[in-house]
Amino acid sequence: MKIVREPKQERSIEKKNKIITAGYELFSEVGYYNTNTAQIAKRAGVSTGIVYGYFKDKRDILLAVLELYLEKIVEPVMNLLSSLTPPVDYDTLVPEILELTMHAHKAHSKIHEALHSMTHTDAVVNEKFTELEDELTLAVSNKLSLCGEKIENSREKVHLAINIIQSYSHECICDEHCYIDYPVMRAIVEKTIINLFKN
Repeated sequence: MKIVREPKQERSIEKKNKIITAGYELFSEVGYYNTNTAQIAKRAGVSTGIVYGYFKDKRDILLAVLELYLEKIVEPVMNLLSSLTPPVDYDTLVPEILELTMHAHKAHSKIHEALHSMTHTDAVVNEKFTELEDELTLAVSNKLSLCGEKIENSREKVHLAINIIQSYSHECICDEHCYIDYPVMRAIVEKTIINLFKN
């Protein structure tokens, strides 16, 4: 079994992060299957041997890239939640969360396509996306409870809201159907989610 080292010194950590960043960029540009470790090493400015010092193989880099991507996607919403105080104003909160999600998906749309397409063929990738949904659902539901919100079936409503927001974000950024009036759809999305929590 191949042993990889976990960097402790700042310079080593920087090298490992460069490799992850290079993987992130290349998977975004040409996809996971069209990228090899030699290309990642070249982009990171290190030797292939250095890459294998920190990662077992390309898939190991993929998992590190996936963690970085999920962190970038969830961080803005988590930051907003941490600053949330009672009483909760859903008319303001829902559009803010929608805007943050849209911005994050737009900024990382290429890597999202590359990674999300793998959820059907890679159990671990699929599991990581599912864990993200779980984390968000519980975090939002718990925060609303801490803010004194008494919501019946809170987790179910939060989970549904997350899926609606995700679906709308994908629709706007990836699909772009010519027959859809997106400002109208956005208003419907916001109203639907607000009503979930107000009623």
